[in-house]
Amino acid sequence: MTTSVTVALEQIDVQVGEVDANRDTALARSRAALSGGADLVVLPELAISGYVVDPELAGQIAEPLDGPTSAAFVALAAEFGGLVTYGFCERDGSDLFNTVVIVDGSGPVLHYRKLHLFDLEKGVYTPGDLGLPVADTMFGRIGVCICYDLRFVEVLRTMSLRGAEIVLAPAAWVGGFDRTVPVTGGTRHVDSVLAQANLDQVAVVAVSQVAGAARGGPATLGGSVACDAFGEVLAGPLSRTAADSAKVQLDLDAIRAARVRGERIRPRDDRRTDVYAVTYEGITW
Repeated sequence: MTTSVTVALEQIDVQVGEVDANRDTALARSRAALSGGADLVVLPELAISGYVVDPELAGQIAEPLDGPTSAAFVALAAEFGGLVTYGFCERDGSDLFNTVVIVDGSGPVLHYRKLHLFDLEKGVYTPGDLGLPVADTMFGRIGVCICYDLRFVEVLRTMSLRGAEIVLAPAAWVGGFDRTVPVTGGTRHVDSVLAQANLDQVAVVAVSQVAGAARGGPATLGGSVACDAFGEVLAGPLSRTAADSAKVQLDLDAIRAARVRGERIRPRDDRRTDVYAVTYEGITW
C-alpha cells in the first residue's frame, strides 16, 4: 500500500436540479484533477443534484446507487486508477437519501448516507441507515461523513477509533448553526474540522459547494479545507464566492504517527474507558 496520497479538493458551484450539467462539470473537474496527478478526488455534498430541499424536485431527479452517475465516475476512476468521491440524491425504493459514494474502477468502495439531516433536509431525505462505514482502499483507510455530521463529535471520534486515517467530508456549508458567519476566510465549520482532526488524529478533507444562492439553492459558503492529523491546514480555506480547487499530499505514515504525541502523551491510550466509552455496532472503545 502506498504511504502517500494526493487529494484534489474540487469545490464547485452547481445548479439545483440540473443533473446532466452538474455531472458534466463534476466529471470535467475530476478528469482534470486525475490527469494532473491526483489519486483521490473529493467533490461536494449533493454535487450532482445540487442542494435540493424541495421534495417533488428531489423525487424527480433522484437516481439509484448504480445509476448513470455511478457508471460515469466508475469509468473515469478506471481510466486513471484513482478514486472519486461525490455526493448525490439517492433513491432506494420510496426513500431518498443524501448520499456520498467513493468509487474506484470496479465500483463503489464506500457508500454513506447522511446521518444528521440539517434543517429543510428533514422534509426531503430519510436519515441515513448505513452507519459510519470505514473502508480500506489503495490509498489508506478512509471514512466519510457529510456536512452537518461534523457538528457531532462522536462521528469523527468513532471513525478514528475504528482506524480511519483520512476522513472525507463533502459539504454544502451554510449559515444557521453559528451565531455569525465571517464574510471572508475560514468559517466556524473550518474551526470545527481543525480541532477535531487534531483531537482524533485523523486527516480531514472537507469540500463544500459554493455560490448556491446564485444557482437556485441556499447561500453555500465555500471555504473548503484540508488538514493533517495535527489539525494543521494543508489547503484552504478555498474561495468563499467562486468555484475553486487545490491539491494536497497526505502522508499516511505521518498520520499514523500522530496518534502518539510523546513518550507519555498517547491520546488513545490515555482515554479513561473506565469512566466513559464509545460504542458502535456492539463494539466498545
